[in-house]
Amino acid sequence: MTEKEKMLAGEVYSAVDPELLEELMATREVLYEYNSLHPSETRRMKEILKGLLGYVADDEFIINQPFRCDYGKQISIGKRFFANFNFTVLDEARVTIGDDCFIGPNVSIYTACHSTDPVERNSRQEWAKPVSIGHNVWIGGSVTILPGVTIGDNVTIGAGSVVVGDIPPNTIAVGNPCKVIKNL
Repeated sequence: MTEKEKMLAGEVYSAVDPELLEELMATREVLYEYNSLHPSETRRMKEILKGLLGYVADDEFIINQPFRCDYGKQISIGKRFFANFNFTVLDEARVTIGDDCFIGPNVSIYTACHSTDPVERNSRQEWAKPVSIGHNVWIGGSVTILPGVTIGDNVTIGAGSVVVGDIPPNTIAVGNPCKVIKNL
């Protein structure tokens, strides 16, 4: 298997593989163009994102500048998606976001995992776990979503939360670590 195939399969891979580094640089070039556009150039913004992201359900999406991701192709967004300023997605694994989701400013979604052992970590070996966000989800500002998390449908995640585990559908969850405080 190539390092990219290992990455996409959730296996340990080399994060400094030349093919992966080349893809990362190509994505940064595309994002540089996207983030440098005049805010009124919405048509060009959508064209760029449709070419970058793995799946875009419709033309009714908005991702405010600046936006950052690692690869783009592992990101899928549903209908009527909205992300505010400084949306960051480390998409070494698949990131799936449902319909009618609202992402507040400064939200980060991470799929990349690193060893807690410093020697292993310094080898630049890592792995990735997918993140899944259901339909009708509102994620408040400055939320961090960690690798392997699934957030169910009709969920609100309170601002500043760190989501370390799955959040069931039809709930409101907040905190660090993020916990359900109310069932809907």
